[in-house]
Amino acid sequence: MAISTDALEPVPLPEPPVARRLPPREWIKENLLAPWHNAVMTVVFGGVVLYVGFRVLRFVFVTGRWEVVRVNLTNFMVAFYPRTQLWRVWVAVFVIVLAFGFRLGAASIGRIPVEGEGPAWRRALARGWPLALFIVVIAVLSGSGRTIGLIAGVAAAGVAAYRLGMLLPARHRRWATIGTLAALVAGFEVIVGFGGVGFGSWGGLLLTLFLAVAGIALSFPLGVLLALGRRSNLPVVRAICVAYIEVIRGVPLIALIFMGTFAIGFLLPSNVRTPDVVTRALIALIAFTAAYVAEIVRGGLQSVPRGQIEAAKAVGLSPVKVTRLIVLPQALRAVIPALVGQFISLFKDTSLIAVIGITELLGVARVVTKQPDFLAQGLEAETLVFASFIYWTGAYWMSRESRRLERRLGVGER
Repeated sequence: MAISTDALEPVPLPEPPVARRLPPREWIKENLLAPWHNAVMTVVFGGVVLYVGFRVLRFVFVTGRWEVVRVNLTNFMVAFYPRTQLWRVWVAVFVIVLAFGFRLGAASIGRIPVEGEGPAWRRALARGWPLALFIVVIAVLSGSGRTIGLIAGVAAAGVAAYRLGMLLPARHRRWATIGTLAALVAGFEVIVGFGGVGFGSWGGLLLTLFLAVAGIALSFPLGVLLALGRRSNLPVVRAICVAYIEVIRGVPLIALIFMGTFAIGFLLPSNVRTPDVVTRALIALIAFTAAYVAEIVRGGLQSVPRGQIEAAKAVGLSPVKVTRLIVLPQALRAVIPALVGQFISLFKDTSLIAVIGITELLGVARVVTKQPDFLAQGLEAETLVFASFIYWTGAYWMSRESRRLERRLGVGER
């Protein structure tokens, strides 16, 4: 006898667990004071946290001598960059902020908020508060109406571009991404082109950001190619990739920076001009990071089920399409946390090039204390804390963006 499936009731979905909300007093009693050893640890670690927090706040707001930072704020931002050419940096900042604001506005159209994200203003605050804190600190330290006005103008331009991006038709949304990449190139060209200053003469935060962005942009595709090459069926390609990865990973980054500084010139033909020292340092950073990115991506490639690859081949996809459409998207999605961690490490590792005499952000923090007005006054703590604060804002913002991307892609959940 045939059974009709139309009369069957659908299987109900499992009910989500009921969120347990406790009053603050009950929550503290249950999570911090019970049982007795939790109460002891709460008292001990709470005391340590309160003491450290008090000392840090006292240093920042009472005892810290921030005059050395305030006077040298421009040096921290651009170091020896010609002051008569600073307008190029501001124009580049305007162009890049306009493009990113427009891109974010275009991306917000039709976006389905993730549960718990809240309204748009709360999402924007949650995403950008580390950078907002950095901008506020810079504005306060500058104390210049002109600088504050320029910062306010950049912020207003970003908001206006965001609103304008929300009006972009959905079918043209991909052009916003292309425009953002073009804006990065245009911002770079504004600074170095048309009689500008090459990055070999940059310094401070400007040079640190350039090394980090260029290092990430160039090491990532190189690392993906190395990972694919390591899994290649061609023995020569596989052997070259394995040798590169294992050799580079076995050498400390600081040794690579020294070798890049002193050895690259000997490897080039005599009729080829040796790159400047910043380019050689950038090559070392890219080579080092690419080897680690390759191993991270290789882990992602191994996580893709073999059956999906065989199914893709069975429907007639070429090996290139199988890699581009099936394997790489899943592999890269699975390794987002590790990749972002490596890029944060690269951002901080740019400080190591100070050992070859390049005055990047950390180099400026050391140099300014040797000025006659601040010599032998023990101001290293203030300058190093300020440089650390800038590194922290960049690294923490990248970390938060990574977690947001993981939530939207469901990494670790499906």
